[in-house]
Amino acid sequence: MVAFLPLIVVMGAFMFFASRRQKRAMQATIDLHESLQVGDRVHTTSGLQGTITGITEDDVDLEIAPGVVTTWMKLAVRDKIEPEEQAAEPAVEQAVEGA
Repeated sequence: MVAFLPLIVVMGAFMFFASRRQKRAMQATIDLHESLQVGDRVHTTSGLQGTITGITEDDVDLEIAPGVVTTWMKLAVRDKIEPEEQAAEPAVEQAVEGA
């Protein structure tokens, strides 16, 4: 019994830290979905980029091209595209073209 005690302690610690990490990730996702606003640029879990044109309790409407609006579940939104990321993309393209 004493030989298994360290193994049990290590497994308990692993489970404790794994559950904390999962709770933090879930809370970050909930905070993201609650902070979504019309006009935000977002990435979906499938890699699509779009601008939010409408929000309901469970869905978001994304404009993926001028005049093309699709409806997605909020859970499909992975993250927001921050304005500095948008400004960096053309700068990278210009650097590549100038080379």
